[in-house]
Amino acid sequence: MRIQTNDRLPVARFKTITPSGITDLESDKLFAGRKVALFGLPGAYTPVCSASHLPGYVTSHDQLKAAGFDEICCVSVNDPFVMDAWGKQHCAGGKITMLSDSDGSFTRAIGLVADLGAFGLHDRSERYSMIVEDGVVKKLEIEKTVFDHDRTSAICMLRD
Repeated sequence: MRIQTNDRLPVARFKTITPSGITDLESDKLFAGRKVALFGLPGAYTPVCSASHLPGYVTSHDQLKAAGFDEICCVSVNDPFVMDAWGKQHCAGGKITMLSDSDGSFTRAIGLVADLGAFGLHDRSERYSMIVEDGVVKKLEIEKTVFDHDRTSAICMLRD
């Protein structure tokens, strides 16, 4: 079942790379008492994700912070090393928290799995964005296809 507006995010464990190595970030701690812009996408280094989606959030970082977001997080079903390298390539350091949902458990728990087998990308994430306040989804946008990013861009996040 897909997550809906006003649902609480499921408890999950993401992986990220820090100066001390791979670190686990627990969702209940990451989102507790905070307003977070969370966006999910099919995969690092994929065309729309690399050309538009992630770069748009990097560019809009200051505006999102000024709009009251405590953190901006990008999640994908990729390993933490890939997410880290991809974030570095797009100058996301210090702006976007790159979250690895390496086993897809978070993506399955929120019901947003996309099977893009024709592209060799099985069990990846649909393209979505959420405004999460204290662990509760306040706004949710899901693209009609993974090739679109009109509804889930940083610009759309700033409209509300």
